[in-house]
This record gives sequence, C-alpha cells and structure tokens, in this order.
Amino acid sequence: MTDFYKFGIIGFPLGHSLSSVMHKAALEALNLTGDYQTLETRPEDLVDRIKMLKRDNFTGFNVTIPHKVPMSLFLSKVDEYANLAGSVNTVKILEDKSLEGFNTDVYGFIKPIEHLDLKSKKAAILGTGGAARAVIVGLKELGISEITLYSRNIIDSHKMADVFRQKFPGITINLIQNELLNTLKDYSILVNTTPLGMSGFHAGISPLNDELMATLSDDGLVYDIVYNPVKTELIRQAIRAGKQYKGGLDMLVHQGARAFEIWTGQKPDVDKMKIAALEKLLEG
Repeated sequence: MTDFYKFGIIGFPLGHSLSSVMHKAALEALNLTGDYQTLETRPEDLVDRIKMLKRDNFTGFNVTIPHKVPMSLFLSKVDEYANLAGSVNTVKILEDKSLEGFNTDVYGFIKPIEHLDLKSKKAAILGTGGAARAVIVGLKELGISEITLYSRNIIDSHKMADVFRQKFPGITINLIQNELLNTLKDYSILVNTTPLGMSGFHAGISPLNDELMATLSDDGLVYDIVYNPVKTELIRQAIRAGKQYKGGLDMLVHQGARAFEIWTGQKPDVDKMKIAALEKLLEG
C-alpha cells in the first residue's frame, strides 16, 4: 500500500480550481498522508509535465481544460466512459509508469440526478465543448431518447454531433443554432455546459432569458454544471420561475470522489469533500 499519496491537477488556467481542498479533506478524513498540487500547464508544456508526474512518483492526476482530449495520446488504456466521451479528466499512474485514463465527469454528472426518471425523455444541452461530451454520455446512461445541442458555432459542432450519432444510434441528436432556441416546453432536463455565469468570467450572465425559462415544464430540471458561484444567474432564474434545479458543485464533488477512489481504492467522505469546497468558495 502507498504510504504517501501524490495527486495533482493539470490545466490552464487553474486559478479557480477547488480540487486541492477537496482531495486534502478526503485524505484527512481517512487518515491518509498525501498531497494534492495545482499544476498550471500550458499546452506546449504538456509532454514535459507528464514526464515530471511520472518521475516524481505521482499516484495520479486530474486533467482539465485544455488537455482533456489531447491527454488520450499518452494513455495505455482508458475506461468505458473516457472512450465514449472521447475525453479524459482523471489519470492513474501505474507501477510500470504507464497511464490509465478515466472520465469521472460522467459519473459526477449522473450521481446527483440518478433518482430522476429520464427514460425516453428529451434533453437540451447548451454548449458543445468538452464538458458537453460527458453530459451526452451521462444522459445516454440515464435513458434519454433525444438530445438537442444548442451551439454558438454550428460549423465547428457538426463533427462532435456526428461522432455521438454514430456512437449512440438509438438516440436522436439534433444540433441547433443558439438564436433559434425559443421554447423549452418539450424538454425534461436543460443542462448548461457553457461558462456563462461563471465567477470571474461571465458572472451574473445567463444563457437564457426569464421568458424562455418560464416555458420549461413544471417537472423539468435545470442543471448548471458551473459551480462558482454556487447559485449562478441561470439557477436564480430557475428559482424565480419555480423550477427544479441542480448546481454544479455536486457534480464537481462526485467526480472528485470517484477519482479519489480510483487512485486509492478507498471511498472518500463525500460530505467532507463538499464542505471543504463550499468553504473555499465562500472565502471568495
């Protein structure tokens, strides 16, 4: 058994990351010794960073923007979710220094809403970036029959939509320009995967207006994967309209908990991870 666990996160930029406080809380709760480092890594430095992580005997590491897709080039094997999503957010360094990739974002997305009955229902996803990939896989796992992707840039999004049409022939996947979104009445779940509403970037902005929010059915759910602030403008709109909602913090915590389990073989205290993340967020 490992006496000292070394974890980290690579991406750029990483000023907003809560991963360190979450994983340190998880280690402490299980009386495990270890550390979690925030390692800003520009795209041109990715190869050198991976060499360093292997050389310095890291147990594993998280991967975020912009490395989730290119990371696959360095892996000897991937789990099913990483394979389906075409992106990796968690890597385990094996004893022979080979790398195994996972996508725990899918698990993190599903866990907070696994009680919902979404079988044969319709979903809307705002955005077609890397995060949308994990959401598509998660919705497929929950039995969704139709997904409509709303994109700012249709031309760039066609390839991604086509990939998932081939992977999931049982699901209807539509791709529509953002400006053509005029009602939510057919959707049982609306997921925001864009950075709109995020603290420090687009705080106070919502991808929707109040009139559109009002068209969502009363049993529909608004799911914003942005976790900082805890209540984004989109979530505030959902509250004002009396709609069900789910913020991004639970997804963040659950994906982190799954990564921790992959690295250590032990289930962490999810509540303590969430409290640590919340405290960090409230510090501002």
